[in-house]
Amino acid sequence: MQQTITISVITITYNAATVLQRTLDSVAHQTYQHIEHLIIDGASKDDTLAIAHRYAEGKNYPVVIQSEPDKGIYDAMNKGMAKATGDYLVFLNAGDVFHADDTLQTVCQTIALQTAGNTSAPLPAVVYGDTAIVDEQGHFLRLRRLRPPHQLSWRSFRWGMLVCHQSFYARTDVAQQHHYNLQYRHSADVDWCIRLMKDAEKRHLPIVNSHQILSDFMDGGNTTQHHRASLRERFTVMRNHYGFVSTLLCHLWFVIRAVIKK
Repeated sequence: MQQTITISVITITYNAATVLQRTLDSVAHQTYQHIEHLIIDGASKDDTLAIAHRYAEGKNYPVVIQSEPDKGIYDAMNKGMAKATGDYLVFLNAGDVFHADDTLQTVCQTIALQTAGNTSAPLPAVVYGDTAIVDEQGHFLRLRRLRPPHQLSWRSFRWGMLVCHQSFYARTDVAQQHHYNLQYRHSADVDWCIRLMKDAEKRHLPIVNSHQILSDFMDGGNTTQHHRASLRERFTVMRNHYGFVSTLLCHLWFVIRAVIKK
């Protein structure tokens, strides 16, 4: 008998009243309802919590709201990950939305196909997909410039973060072994994804492409606002995983590519 997959959707908020509702609506409109929704708030001073509590009323899936001061977004993401009880987890932060109403259904169908006909087949460590960039009204602007490869591995990220965390569904028992490193202020998500995929390789767990757009990402996120600091930090992350020479050569290619495109 096929296992019913539960997904923990984790939403990080801080003074997010202007953008939170679209995220909550996106979760509520999912056709797949075997979920829990964890809203981890950093002690917001606006109407964020009031919006979250109104949303939680009458839902037919668990909604957990926690609000307390934190040490930044990655500390909050660690708190959400620790609370997750689903088979898989995904971070859908305030302002982000699922690409379609059947996105979670698509992810679970991808998992089911991976294990169909083989009850001893391990559940994938990661299911991933593409990301659309949207404006503040949710209108499609373009696909994300960095596109997911046909087959993702931890080595893929030497060319940049080819899959963003909104389209990166991690098996919860694997993910909870790898906390976000709080020494990184802008690129801990890159480091976390690489470490998780390294672990998947060691455990011989598949990393599976859904071949679908899984999330819409609002233009102008944290790394966009802190672009230069993010690039410096990302170089450090990549150097630690891939070595200095390999990282330097990749970044030289990034510069050449940018010049060519001009």
